[in-house]
Amino acid sequence: MSGTSSGNPAASDGEDYSDAAATFGDRITLAREALGLDQLGLSEKLGVKLTTIQNWEEDRAEPRANKLQMLAGVLNVSMIWLISGRGEQPGFAGQEAHRVVEECLAELRELQGEQRQISERMVQVERRLRLAFDGVEPI
Repeated sequence: MSGTSSGNPAASDGEDYSDAAATFGDRITLAREALGLDQLGLSEKLGVKLTTIQNWEEDRAEPRANKLQMLAGVLNVSMIWLISGRGEQPGFAGQEAHRVVEECLAELRELQGEQRQISERMVQVERRLRLAFDGVEPI
């Protein structure tokens, strides 16, 4: 169901949502934003922690079957669309909103990749510091 997205989930013609590059988390985000809900609002409606919604949208976790059913109901989408991207997509007030959401999702994916790279570099620098000061007595 999940995976990493390597590009913009929008179709090349800009008219319809394409699931070719979208992940399960992307579809949750798309449907949530189509309803004008923020992550906290969705977590309250489902009775789950905010971090649970964040993990789902960032493809770090997936809901169990009972929560998946509730999620689809709250987001007013089919479970099939939520899982696979097939079927009717959530409606938007206008194509401009759709385009903005698509652009934001692509930018978020890019930023998440950059954040991972920076975190990895920080770990490497910390290791080098620990090795450099291993056995050195404090002043």
